[in-house]
Amino acid sequence: MAAITFDHATVQYRGAALPAVDALDLDIADGELLVLVGPSGCGKSTALRMVAGLEELTGGAIRIGGRDVTRLPPKERDVAMVFQNYALYPHLTVADNIGFALMLAGMKKAEIRRRVQEAARILDLEGDLDRKPEALSGGQRQRVAMGRAIVRNPQAFLMDEPLSNLDAGLRVQTRTEIAALQRRLGVTTVYVTHDQLEAMSIGDRVAVLKDGHLQQVDTPRDLYDRPANVFVAGFIGSPPMNIVDVQLTDAGATLAGHVIPLPRSATTALAAEGAATAIVGFRPESVELGGAGEGFPVEVVVVEELGSDTYAHGTLRAESGRGRIDLLLAMRVDARKPPVTGEVVGVRIRSGETHVFSAETGLRLPSDER
Repeated sequence: MAAITFDHATVQYRGAALPAVDALDLDIADGELLVLVGPSGCGKSTALRMVAGLEELTGGAIRIGGRDVTRLPPKERDVAMVFQNYALYPHLTVADNIGFALMLAGMKKAEIRRRVQEAARILDLEGDLDRKPEALSGGQRQRVAMGRAIVRNPQAFLMDEPLSNLDAGLRVQTRTEIAALQRRLGVTTVYVTHDQLEAMSIGDRVAVLKDGHLQQVDTPRDLYDRPANVFVAGFIGSPPMNIVDVQLTDAGATLAGHVIPLPRSATTALAAEGAATAIVGFRPESVELGGAGEGFPVEVVVVEELGSDTYAHGTLRAESGRGRIDLLLAMRVDARKPPVTGEVVGVRIRSGETHVFSAETGLRLPSDER
């Protein structure tokens, strides 16, 4: 087990105008489960492959356990990779699939058998060792792929969207199993996913990437409560944060003719910028609904009833520098008394639950109340 360090690590493909990963600086602690998340093309899988030795760096370095592995081939890095397509040999049994790398390494059969049985016990595969992959469910196949990584006793696990081939229910179950297994084994793990809910549910920390650049790395709670910029605010959370442009006034900010109070520290920072506008964000659960005229008016267009939670999505008509625009807002509402489609409700943002971002830089501004 070992810490992993990206030191100004860069990969730029030949003919590409911009790097796939640009000067990534990131420290992953020994035994930590860190999730790389972001939209398609953000560089998260490239970053994982950099650690595995499957991508050649064009700048910077990768260190595993304090050792510079930048120029080492994959087989000398002592890491195990779990792929999204399982990569199992269909003609081999579960036991032979799990122990295949050990057999190639020339390990004695008795030791291979011991390691395979131990991995099978950990993964609840003891009754499946003589079966072929075609006889297994998707979740069982993924556990076999995990077993193949476990038996090697690597310094780190690298997981590239390992749950993307599973249906929704099985994804939830399997991600819980992976998180519990990682904490039990204590092996440093880098986990790539495009699903921010998956990232938030299993990561000790989550690193958000966009266009090859690291936007923020933090605990799931701090990412949600204190997003570093507008991109992170809009990416983390489901439904995502509501983000609106506002005009600044002496009283704070105005939206659709209604005043939104801003934290004093944020208004001070905006004044220092000489800003006339700002970006305000608020989570769907940060609103209170009233009757028409009790806040800025939102016309409900869709109501999503999800059991314990219900979300109303509605249109706010407001003026901006580009003229009159329609903003679609998401609001968590009372599941037992939700508004109805077509109803106009008054929306207020709860005190202390407003996020303020610079319109110029997109960065989050300080808040007295958060």
